[in-house]
Amino acid sequence: MNFDKELDARGLNCPLPIIKTKKALNDLGAGQVLKVTSTDAGSVKDMEAFAKQTGNELMESAQEAGGYVFFIRKK
Repeated sequence: MNFDKELDARGLNCPLPIIKTKKALNDLGAGQVLKVTSTDAGSVKDMEAFAKQTGNELMESAQEAGGYVFFIRKK
């Protein structure tokens, strides 16, 4: 999937992946996509809740070897 910016949040525990995701999205324009990589298992539910609360679109969520990958489109 194409993305405009990548955030490596591996090794960070809740709530840091969400805080860093919010900050990274602030640097993007509407419609741009952020790729987030995390190792925190709690980030799966956190990213879903974050997207709903902020109105951003969680386009894809997947588990990869050793972590999780999320693609979020800024509203």
